[in-house]
Amino acid sequence: MPPRRAVTGRSQEPRQRFVEELRLLRAEKGDSLRQLGEALGWDWSLFGKMESGQTLGGPEVAQALDQYYGTDRLLLTLWELAAGDPTQFKERYRRFMALEAKAAGIQQYSPAVVPGLLQTETYAYRLLLRGGLVPGAELDQQVEARMYRRRVLSSPEAPEFRAILDEAVLRRGLLDRAEWQEQLKHLADVAAQPNVTLQILPFTAGLCELPNTDTALLRMPEGRTTGWVETGYDGQLVEENARVERLQFSYDRLRDHALSPRESAEFLRRLLEEVPCPSATPS
Repeated sequence: MPPRRAVTGRSQEPRQRFVEELRLLRAEKGDSLRQLGEALGWDWSLFGKMESGQTLGGPEVAQALDQYYGTDRLLLTLWELAAGDPTQFKERYRRFMALEAKAAGIQQYSPAVVPGLLQTETYAYRLLLRGGLVPGAELDQQVEARMYRRRVLSSPEAPEFRAILDEAVLRRGLLDRAEWQEQLKHLADVAAQPNVTLQILPFTAGLCELPNTDTALLRMPEGRTTGWVETGYDGQLVEENARVERLQFSYDRLRDHALSPRESAEFLRRLLEEVPCPSATPS
C-alpha cells in the first residue's frame, strides 16, 4: 500500500480527505485521468469530477479504485465517511441526523412532500432545486448525502419505520411521468420491507392534526423519544417530555384517520396504473 500522508488541516474533513487521497494515489501511480478511465471502464471525466470535489461517485467506484490501487477498502471507508458527513448540512440538522442514524424506531408524517428517507435520487434533486439550490457541486453533494441517509432503512440494524403520507404528497408529483412512476414504485418497494409500514392519509379524512408540519418521532434504544418538526424554512428538535407527548398524541390521531397498510398499498398500486411510463419512441 502506498505510504499515507499525515492528516492535518483541511484533510481532517471527510470529503476533502477523500479528494486528496484520490489525487495522491493517481499521482503515485502515474496515470492520467484518461488512463484511469480506460483501466476501470468508466468515463475519465467522472474521476476528474471526483478529484475536484464536484461529486463523490458511488460506492462501486470507490471499491473499484481500492482494487486498482491495492488500498484494501481505504477509499470505500473514506467515501462512506464523506457521504455521511453531517457537516454538509446546516447546524440545526446535525443532531437530528445523528439521532436518526441511531434510532430504534422512526415515525414520520409528511403533509406535502415525500420524506427524505423514501425519496429517489431524481425526486431529491428536483426538490432541493426547488428549495433554492442551484445546479452544481453543493446540490450534487446534498443529493448524494440524502441517498446515503436512506441506507438506514436497509442496514442490519434498521429501525422500525412508519410513514404516514398525506394524499397531497402523492397527488402533486413530478412533471416527468417516468420520474414520478420511479418514485411511486420506490415507495411501493420500500413499503414491502418487513421493517417498514406505509400509510396514506386520504383527503376524505378532512382536516386533521399537524396540517402543515412535517414531523418525525425518533425512539432511541434506551427508550427516550425525541421529536423533530420542520417547515419549508426551518426545523427544530423537540425534547421536552410534555411537548413530545403532544406530538405523539397528534401522530396517533393521524394514524387513526389513515388508510390501513393494505389499503395504502392498494392506493399506491392504483396510482401506478394511472401514471404509466411513456411509450418507447418507435424506431
